[in-house]
Amino acid sequence: MRLAAFGGIYSNHLALAAVLEDLRQGGSDLAWCLGDLGGFGPHPDRAVAALRSSGIPTLRGNMDDSVGHARGDCDCGYTDPRDNAFAQRSYDYTLAHTSPEHRAWMRDLPECHRLEAGGRRVLLCHGSPRRVNEFLWESACSDAFLEWMCAEHGADLLLCSHTGLHWHRALPSGRHVVNVGTIGRPANDGRTEVWYARVELEDGVRVDFRSVAYDHESLAREMESEALPPEFVETIRTGWWTTCLENLPAKERRAGRF
Repeated sequence: MRLAAFGGIYSNHLALAAVLEDLRQGGSDLAWCLGDLGGFGPHPDRAVAALRSSGIPTLRGNMDDSVGHARGDCDCGYTDPRDNAFAQRSYDYTLAHTSPEHRAWMRDLPECHRLEAGGRRVLLCHGSPRRVNEFLWESACSDAFLEWMCAEHGADLLLCSHTGLHWHRALPSGRHVVNVGTIGRPANDGRTEVWYARVELEDGVRVDFRSVAYDHESLAREMESEALPPEFVETIRTGWWTTCLENLPAKERRAGRF
């Protein structure tokens, strides 16, 4: 089984198109989107339409749940007032520009999905198996905690997203946890490419993180024309996060510019 997984499209329809093309060339047996279709970027309906047309099965992230049910905010899980203010602007724009048809589709998406492959129990989720908006940061998750979470939720291989930063941990028990990253914005690494994961399940677990380039300058111009925050546009153009920084653990924040 060769499984591809990506999360956090964040309305970046240009990055999604590039990832879909990379998937077509990569020969995966199965691909999944782990949720959060809107937010951050422009024209959310373009990304949703492209994803639905692709036929790739999709989970319901916190943004999708909020947009689908027209809730008051994105339930992103931030605690800092500045981060929440940016999240609210992004959510209000996304909600206003997502069609009723797409919102109805989002409401019916599953929150988690289970499958078996290569003799392993695979669990796909958005944030974590216990909470859709839980942030599983690499530096903040001990082996013991990840072992407990996998055992508690019956998973030998856990795939998640939500944080925006990709990582893989092989645990002492032989279990694996993979944060597949997001394709809607760069990984706070000074590169404009975005990331997703390919997992091969045969005689063990092999994880390959794929970086995908796309026309980020065109996306930045679209964001400017839609009057989205210039801080968001700067992230797309430079590869460095300018928002959601207070939520980062110290190690992940030190790896960025700000």
